[in-house]
Amino acid sequence: MAIHAGLATGGWTRLTLVEQLGNIGSEVDRALRSWELNRVERFEKALDRALELFDLTASDERWSGHRRREILRAREEFVRVFFDPDVPADSAAGLSRYFLQFATLARRRKQT
Repeated sequence: MAIHAGLATGGWTRLTLVEQLGNIGSEVDRALRSWELNRVERFEKALDRALELFDLTASDERWSGHRRREILRAREEFVRVFFDPDVPADSAAGLSRYFLQFATLARRRKQT
């Protein structure tokens, strides 16, 4: 069962890539904060939501080639933060900065 049922049935494809990545960033930040605070249940739910949004974005037919590779690379780095024992110390902060740019741009575009 999809966590984001409305988005999985087509709502996600109505968003621009910037909006999609901004929304992914919200879940990424929730997962990172929950991980840091050792809130296991919240972390697991945020992780699941983020991965679902990554997968919805990667399966969006509008994004192919280098865009899809970038989406899947970001997903890989996101998972690596939690499950790779050799992850660089600044990886979580780098992911937050990366996705914040998309959220900021999406908000600016919505306001104009």
